[in-house]
Amino acid sequence: MKFKEWIEHLQQNHLPNLRQYITTNPPWMTGAAASILSVVMLQVGMWQPLEYVGYRTLFQIRESGLLPNPGWDSRIAVIAIEPRSLQAYGQFPWSRNRYAELLKALKKSSPTAIGFDILFLDPSPKDDILARAIADSGNVVLARTSKEAPVPSLQAAAAGVGHIVHKPDSDGMSRESKIFLHSMPNFGLVMTQRYNAANPQNPVPLPQPTDWPPQNAWINWPGETELLPTYAFVDVVEGRIPPEDLKDKLVLVGLVATGFDRISSPLDRTTAGVYLYAALVDNLLNQRLMKRLPKLLEIILLLGIGPLVSLLLCDRGVKSRIGIALGLPLVWIASAAVLFGFHFWWLPIAAPIGTLILSGTALQLREQYEKQQLMRLFEKHVAPETAQLIWERKAEIFEQGELEPQELTATVLFMDIRSFTSISEKMRPRDLLDWLNTYLEAMTECIMDRGGVVDKYIGDAIMAVFGVPFCHTEYQEIQQDALNAVEACIAMHERLHKLNEQLRIERKPLIKFGIGLHTGQLVAGSVGGSRRLNYSVIGDAVNVAARLEAMNKEIVSDSPFNLLVTGRTFAYVRDRYEGQKVGAIQLRGKKEETVVYAILGEK
Repeated sequence: MKFKEWIEHLQQNHLPNLRQYITTNPPWMTGAAASILSVVMLQVGMWQPLEYVGYRTLFQIRESGLLPNPGWDSRIAVIAIEPRSLQAYGQFPWSRNRYAELLKALKKSSPTAIGFDILFLDPSPKDDILARAIADSGNVVLARTSKEAPVPSLQAAAAGVGHIVHKPDSDGMSRESKIFLHSMPNFGLVMTQRYNAANPQNPVPLPQPTDWPPQNAWINWPGETELLPTYAFVDVVEGRIPPEDLKDKLVLVGLVATGFDRISSPLDRTTAGVYLYAALVDNLLNQRLMKRLPKLLEIILLLGIGPLVSLLLCDRGVKSRIGIALGLPLVWIASAAVLFGFHFWWLPIAAPIGTLILSGTALQLREQYEKQQLMRLFEKHVAPETAQLIWERKAEIFEQGELEPQELTATVLFMDIRSFTSISEKMRPRDLLDWLNTYLEAMTECIMDRGGVVDKYIGDAIMAVFGVPFCHTEYQEIQQDALNAVEACIAMHERLHKLNEQLRIERKPLIKFGIGLHTGQLVAGSVGGSRRLNYSVIGDAVNVAARLEAMNKEIVSDSPFNLLVTGRTFAYVRDRYEGQKVGAIQLRGKKEETVVYAILGEK
């Protein structure tokens, strides 16, 4: 694997630029760019539809029993104008004396407050009857719009008036209601104030008109509306409901029949508007309105997620990245669910997870770009395998200027041209170089096409390795490296035959070579000093292969390939190739001789 000039070239010309690029554009900046994009999407409302889905999902998880479910407060009840009541009393709207009958019937129960989620805006002949009934009850709350109040006589008799203005979100769901609208209190707030008036010894804290900024009430729906005690208007008026069922209750009266005042909640696709105020009263009584992050904090959160995710994912393998990419959203969703279930926080889900995905994608694109740039930089200096190794271990290069050594088992190839010295004496230097490069290019293609990596050219000699730069440890992998090496040698012989035919036509010297192969332990790493490095392999296996290549000049065999291998290499390839034992060599430092085989061809 010939780095040749690449480390020096890298350090002198390109490494400063790459270091500057990485220093001036660290990975966290990619995440920061993704965060800024996410904040822009937040500001223009692109995350909102997904946040609405998250909101609904949190309620559904709680309703399933996986999280604590507070349920409806037992102090609240609804008196519904539903189909049976409409059938009994006729088409809506009703004469106002009908509501006076309801108030008269409720006196037996002595509810804490009675709230009419019904607008009495226009005068009618029966207003006096209703006004007297309201005054007699002393605890009636009426509804109004943002611009219109109830009939003056009714408003004067009432214990309070609250607005019933609310706007569903873009998906049609009712999630919030304004506590104060131009200093007018919400209908649900006035009902809860009546509770405090009836319980001065134990009042609940309530929002005040002086609170700033004006508060939006995010509704924490206690459960499905069918679970809230609801009584038919006609049953209450005609005395079919036991008085104790409504004793000391906060009673809300409203239209529940299909086609009137319909809203949507996270637990009910369609329900009546009166239940929105019942939910608000429930929340105020128990201090469990939903809490949301201020917009500024949400922006800060998104701006922090991108850089953090980029730093976490940077320089990690595929498995680690997949684990983080799956784990972080799950952790965030679990945290949001716990805070929702126990502390009534509605944390954003879509925007943080979306920012995480944007950051991971941006980092992947950045790394892909860096990889392409790095590969382009070295594609003319090193083998593709080495370029891949450089990419995978780029942190070592950028931080240390070299690659850490690694031990591996590989097959080493040495080959050189016979009688090169005498040939070079007869050729002009320029012609010699062209002749040699033609040969080296042909041999290199045969090596690289079969997975080999050229380590270096030593004059007319070639040193190549099969099994680098990625460490092979399994027997089948090491065997395949040896088979690839022998196959490359046979291919080089066939290629040389064609090359010599061309050289003969051009009247140039013909070429003969000898090859030695050995499979053994090596150490691969950066060799040299601070000013010049070469990535190479060293070890006993290299020396053995070099000795075998030299033996081609001395040993005569029936092999047509001038290819000698050690007994260890032959053991890996003997199932596919014929071999002939031709001798043995005594290597320095080894007690046993190394048996040498000549490869005769494929079986």
